[in-house]
Amino acid sequence: MSAITRHLTQPLPSAVAAAIWRGSDVGQPFGQVIKSGWLTLDRELPGGGWPCGSLSELLSPQATVLEWRLLGTALSQVVAKGGSILLVGPPKMPYLPGLQHIGVEARHLVWVQAETSTERLWAAEQLIQADTQGAILIWLPQARPEQLRRLQSHAQGGRALLFAIRPEIARHEASPASLRVLARCGPDWALHVQILKRRGPAHAGELSLLSIPGGLRSVLTSRARKPSNLLPSHSGAAHAVGRVAIALPSRRLVAAA
Repeated sequence: MSAITRHLTQPLPSAVAAAIWRGSDVGQPFGQVIKSGWLTLDRELPGGGWPCGSLSELLSPQATVLEWRLLGTALSQVVAKGGSILLVGPPKMPYLPGLQHIGVEARHLVWVQAETSTERLWAAEQLIQADTQGAILIWLPQARPEQLRRLQSHAQGGRALLFAIRPEIARHEASPASLRVLARCGPDWALHVQILKRRGPAHAGELSLLSIPGGLRSVLTSRARKPSNLLPSHSGAAHAVGRVAIALPSRRLVAAA
């Protein structure tokens, strides 16, 4: 056995071995993470939570419908540590009574009005460069890969939780974001979450997360927590198109005399 071969077969120093990441393993983020509030989701996220100091993308069919439900627990932890929530270009005003149920008050929110994607990206870059401690949510209906790459480059090494809120159709576009998740509303107050990209092996399947808005949790009855049980069954179709055809005996038509 040559000296080179003997050297390659020797075990690596513990510090070096710990720093090696294998593609088959879920990687660790470079900064701290913030728990999502769902154990099943945290198990699939690198580091066990939403990563800080990195760009994450949240895709959904319609903006402002479920961002707060999915990120609410993490944002409440941000403000509990003294951080602020900076909103760049949100299409609608946040529903403050709902946010108060998770511990987010009006004083915790900073709204940056920006109309175009260029303005929103510029504003987000300034907030990142200011070493903002908190969370930055930027709504980007349209963005080029190089713009997102620039945003990711600025975010690296920072302390902020950075999310780009984008439409579902963007899943077919290339993205430099370290984490991409697709979220949809499901029945019975559930959120269906699919991890499209993460540092590690591809995630198969979809996670179903129970997510009752805080303002409704205390007033919903047990039946209202399962609204799908209240829907009528469709065992039989009332429309003629949905009924089974019945064969009738044929009759000969006799012409009138």
